[in-house]
Amino acid sequence: MFSEIGQLIFDNEAVAKTSDFTMGLEIEMQRVDENGNLSQEPYPAAAGDEQTNPWITNDFLETMSEVVTPPAAHALDAMHYLYSINTALRTALSPGELLWPLSMPPRLPKDKREIPLAKMGPKKEAYLKEWVKRHGFSAGTPCGAHLNLSIDPHVFNLVYDNMQDRFESKVDLSNYLYAKIAQGFLRYRWVITYLFGASPVAEANYFDKDKGPAAPIRSIRQSSHGFGNPFRGDYTTVQRYVNNIEKGVKEGKLISDYEFHGAVRFKGNTNLKELPKTGVNYLELRMLDLDPSSSVGIRTNTLRFFRLLASYFIMSPGLHPEDVSRVITRADAMNEEVSEEHPNDVSKYQASARAFLRSLEMYANKIQLGPEYQEEIEDLQDRVENPLTTPSAKLITHLKDGSLTEYAMRRAKRYQESALQSIRPFKGFENKTKLSADQLKHELFKGSWEPDKDKQQE
Repeated sequence: MFSEIGQLIFDNEAVAKTSDFTMGLEIEMQRVDENGNLSQEPYPAAAGDEQTNPWITNDFLETMSEVVTPPAAHALDAMHYLYSINTALRTALSPGELLWPLSMPPRLPKDKREIPLAKMGPKKEAYLKEWVKRHGFSAGTPCGAHLNLSIDPHVFNLVYDNMQDRFESKVDLSNYLYAKIAQGFLRYRWVITYLFGASPVAEANYFDKDKGPAAPIRSIRQSSHGFGNPFRGDYTTVQRYVNNIEKGVKEGKLISDYEFHGAVRFKGNTNLKELPKTGVNYLELRMLDLDPSSSVGIRTNTLRFFRLLASYFIMSPGLHPEDVSRVITRADAMNEEVSEEHPNDVSKYQASARAFLRSLEMYANKIQLGPEYQEEIEDLQDRVENPLTTPSAKLITHLKDGSLTEYAMRRAKRYQESALQSIRPFKGFENKTKLSADQLKHELFKGSWEPDKDKQQE
């Protein structure tokens, strides 16, 4: 079950640290009016400066709001931040404005030139205009939930102290472990699409006439019909990842390295060329549709599942370097097939998904994770056996004339009303001051919640 590194961690009773990831969230949602159209209102002033506020910003469109949480020690801590900042955004909206809860955008205007791109400064705006020329407006409008995961330093220290003969430096080890986790997520991305896909249809004017799927599918966003540039990453090593992106820019396949939006991104040095030398600091995981059953677009149990996956990938044998490209290419093809299956259908890869979740269950038992993890695995096993329990299958029960607008607006209004009933919503972004993570924590919770002092076990 364990790799050499995994056995070392297990023998030193440090397995808990492999699921002790520092976690940050980035959740995108479109602002809409009460009729279900993209909002015509300006960026909400009470949300701060869209160019400088790191916690509420814009992405692609002026209406595409993005809530970003500071790094947190546990899934519950991350959700504390997310709910508080999401509420701050909602209370900053103009009267009648709502946050669209689905990944696929609301109906778009026929003339997409009416849609304002995000006002993020001349350099970013020039990039967005070039992006639209290459890919069109629609491809930039789907929203999602991004998870940022950072490995506990204790894991690096333990492994490096015992395996210096194998790794030249802690940076070398860091790059190896993050690449290993990235390969795991990409290898089983199709499982995640099956379990959490929630974008079965597109609303009016997303696709050109006679384009797009003829019937609902599991996830438009996670399919080739979804977001942006189809450029493939190379995840064999961090160096090859960087070389591949730089080659894509040189050949004109990418506008800049910023345009690479793979399902996983290595994050660290803002100068991509220096990343292999300075080391990966965290992974950005980009394979989750918004969960419309949650006002913030994601659930705590989903975060726990992703932490379990990352721990499993650290502890288990990885791919041989010569196999990485072939395995991930095959996994990409599987993901395309799964994303395009009808939501009510048993997946072509049901047996493989069943076997993978069984391996995760055995791993969770071996390292004695808590009952909340067992419950989540059981719930996901039910989804594998019964596709009608998956998010996309539940969504299509709400279709009216091929549209989810009525359902989405009902949810959006409920979530907005709930946010407006908050006793003391955070108003600290109005003065345009750029808050650090520590300042934000203090201002949001006024000392009532200290995640660093109260590290509840997940």
